[in-house]
Amino acid sequence: MTDAVAVCRGVEVVYRRGGEVVHALAGVDLTVERHDSLALLGRSGSGKTTLLHVLGGLVTPTAGQIERPAGGIAYVFQGSNLLPHFTAIENVAFARHVASAEIQTSFDPRELLELVGLSDKADSLPAELSGGEAQRVAIARALAQEPQLLLCDEPTGHLDTDTGERVLDLIDALQRELEFALVVATHDPDVARRLRRSVELHDGRVVAEVAV
Repeated sequence: MTDAVAVCRGVEVVYRRGGEVVHALAGVDLTVERHDSLALLGRSGSGKTTLLHVLGGLVTPTAGQIERPAGGIAYVFQGSNLLPHFTAIENVAFARHVASAEIQTSFDPRELLELVGLSDKADSLPAELSGGEAQRVAIARALAQEPQLLLCDEPTGHLDTDTGERVLDLIDALQRELEFALVVATHDPDVARRLRRSVELHDGRVVAEVAV
């Protein structure tokens, strides 16, 4: 893949919904370079989340080819999806433990919480955290897998504007420091403008690509 961490060639995803055939993706070509910062932009139903899931291996294409790194792919979802009965540090440690079965990880969970500014919340349960704090723990949990590719699905969707901006600032700073490739699925043009380039999807097709 040369300098690419993920490549889609003619990717299609087709499924049935009732009696209807749905083309969630229709012949998508996309390359994600090392250290890339890419927005998948589009309305609900445009195919951006399906493409994100294809990149991460959660959805198998109906047709086409996908190349991705064998290890080192991590997710940050719209909701933090933290394990509710685990403390912040236990959530991060658990992700590190799972990842270490496939790849060598060197980050200490406490170091990761310090990176996201939450070393003082290490022993807090998710219910004791604000929305922004929970999302920062989710970012630390993703970084515990030392990803080559970080995939974010509407990472600020459940946050107010100011908190969302702080979370995006954090992701940007961490990407520059740790040099992973970043792909963010969003419907928000303001979020997309923060990244180096954006791909707009409509009805499962790439209709525009813009480099900032």
